[in-house]
Amino acid sequence: MAAPTLQQPSYLLANLKADATTKTLLQRCQDLVKIIDEYPAKELHLIFPWLVESVFGSLDGIIAGWNLRLLHSRSNEYNIVMEFLNPSGPMMNLVYKLQAEEYKYEIPVNYLPGPVKACIQQGVLPDCPLFHNKLQFPPAGLLTLNLALNPFEFFMFNFAYCLITPKVRNSTDSAYFVLVDNYLKYFLPSEGSVPPSPFSDSRGSVTAPSPRYLHVSFAGYGVHSPSLLKHHIFHQPSVNADPAAQEIWRSETLLQMFVEIWLHHYSLEMYQKLQSPQVKEPFSPTEEHVLVVRLLVKHLHAFSNSLKPEQLSSSPSAHSHTHTSPLEEFKRVVVQRFVQQKLYLFLQHCFGHWPLDASFRAVLETWLSYIQPWRYTGEKTNPQQEQNRTVPDKWESFVQENLLMYTKLFQVFLNRTMRTDLVNAKNALMVFRVAKVFAQPNLADMIQKGEQLFLEPEHVLHHRQPRGYLTPSQGGSYLSSRQRVMTDMVFRVKSHVYALEGQDCQYKQMFGTELRAAVSRERLIQIIAQAGHTAKRISDHSNEVAANNSFLSWFGMGSSDTNTTFPGAEQEESGECLKKTHEFLDRALENLCQIFKLNQGQLSQLISNLGSSQDDGNSKQLPDCIQGDNGLILTDLGRRQFGGHMNALCSRPDFLGRLGRHYLSEQETTTKLKQSPMTQRTLERNRQPRLSLRPLASYRTILLLLLFYVFGALLSFGPVSSTLLILTGGFLYGLMMTLFGDKLKTH
Repeated sequence: MAAPTLQQPSYLLANLKADATTKTLLQRCQDLVKIIDEYPAKELHLIFPWLVESVFGSLDGIIAGWNLRLLHSRSNEYNIVMEFLNPSGPMMNLVYKLQAEEYKYEIPVNYLPGPVKACIQQGVLPDCPLFHNKLQFPPAGLLTLNLALNPFEFFMFNFAYCLITPKVRNSTDSAYFVLVDNYLKYFLPSEGSVPPSPFSDSRGSVTAPSPRYLHVSFAGYGVHSPSLLKHHIFHQPSVNADPAAQEIWRSETLLQMFVEIWLHHYSLEMYQKLQSPQVKEPFSPTEEHVLVVRLLVKHLHAFSNSLKPEQLSSSPSAHSHTHTSPLEEFKRVVVQRFVQQKLYLFLQHCFGHWPLDASFRAVLETWLSYIQPWRYTGEKTNPQQEQNRTVPDKWESFVQENLLMYTKLFQVFLNRTMRTDLVNAKNALMVFRVAKVFAQPNLADMIQKGEQLFLEPEHVLHHRQPRGYLTPSQGGSYLSSRQRVMTDMVFRVKSHVYALEGQDCQYKQMFGTELRAAVSRERLIQIIAQAGHTAKRISDHSNEVAANNSFLSWFGMGSSDTNTTFPGAEQEESGECLKKTHEFLDRALENLCQIFKLNQGQLSQLISNLGSSQDDGNSKQLPDCIQGDNGLILTDLGRRQFGGHMNALCSRPDFLGRLGRHYLSEQETTTKLKQSPMTQRTLERNRQPRLSLRPLASYRTILLLLLFYVFGALLSFGPVSSTLLILTGGFLYGLMMTLFGDKLKTH
């Protein structure tokens, strides 16, 4: 195809802007595909910033772009957008085409995450290598600092930033969520390698930064440099044409951009300041934001777990002499080096500031996904095996190197639990989920061992020997090798805790006596048991209401809402959900006993005492009863316990007393017997007031009621109206008999 006559760049950009208001999205994408394919990089360079902004929206949120977070799979434009933006689509081809020419695009420093921006403004080099050698100083008289990013970095920055601009809809089927998943699978593949770029520069390779993770020591990662590199940043070192090195820089850039923009909003110093109520929260993640972070965590575990077994088992020293691809080495360090610290501060902030409602489930599942990497190994297991699956011993080092993720966040979650409405089924489910995860066989032992390693005396570290240990065949001993392993484990755990919490941290044990006492003998168990008992009681009441409604519905008096147990109840408080609440909390208590090795008998006794104390409180409002097969049964004493009140009412000499004697005194329905006046007076004196329903059992009464309802139906009276008329007539009859009964008897 012959190349078309080239327009001036200003005309090309102007035409695209004009088309944005007149053409459909499909037409615009078709035009862009042609332009990207046919125009040289020199012209495409001028439209690239505008195109990125028109797709992802402006950084200040004023321009909405294509609304990727609101675009769902049922939309007509969904497939158009996905095809244009997919990792091997036209937009990415444009990125690679510009990347080959070493163009740069500026991002204001003000849009960087808080800790990164603070470092730059204070003249300190940020800990993330992604921002090194990129600072663009403004001309004289201007105060705005910018970062100069290459096309791939610029594209990924805007794509990642799109998530944290304000929107209103949370969805896991939105175009944005699916694109994140696609980019992760493409640039961080569990199988194979990243496909090479279709464009290259005149030297035969795409100019790219060298793999940064190979030049950053793990021990020093996250430590700020004392000074800022204040030289021009347009010169970047390039790598050779090694395809393996080419694939790594894109994978690493994507990951670091996601981590920095989505997670790095809190530093250790900033988090400590946020504990003061006077300090305003700098950034509040949304539920959608957290769901995308969980997607990232799950994929990184799968990516890391795809490391070949021989590479996984080899030591770093031995590994340096083997021919391992950069991608395999990247898998080895990706979670600990790039994600752990920032995710920990992110989750800690969410645990402390998230509302006490069911939306916290997104944060909870993100945390549980991170601390269970064994769930993302690609092995297929049935649900029954998953429930009783023992955590393999090979994950012990992961647990130790992420100790605070288990212990500190678990304790913060328990504090949230004590302030949460656990009668709500969704909140109860979260407690059950956490208890179930930590009750997995072998996990609690791993955590406890990690705590013991951290509590080892400091002098253990001072005896670390810089030289390598000799094997027994070289004159060494098995003891020295064992000591080395132990010392390395202690060093890893202590380094992890101090890096995340600071050198002066006061570590609180998860399996210490203080927390164990708080769980077993203090409020936690009682709060969970109390909520479970309340949920069961309300659920039982709901069943009674449902049964009553089924009877009253014949009269048109039943409730149409069979789930609601009391006014204002929500769906989570329906009878069926409350039954689940009771089950969730009971199983959570069992798992807590398993985690902390509590006495099951003591727990049962505590719950029994709690139930009996509540039953005692309720029994004070009920007459004397015994427990039968079908519920409570009145005793002879219970039948007469209200007799005192009835006697007091019937003994009154006024009108109320006469009315009470009419309704509560047993009426003679039997055949009159010839009795002496003395006998009649004795029977009258000994007769106890009671509410007698015997007249309702006579055939005469039943027939009269039936005829009355039929007559009412003929007069267009419903069952409710007829019943009210009967009750009104009965009351008026009793009133008349009370007023004029004595006169009628004399006549």
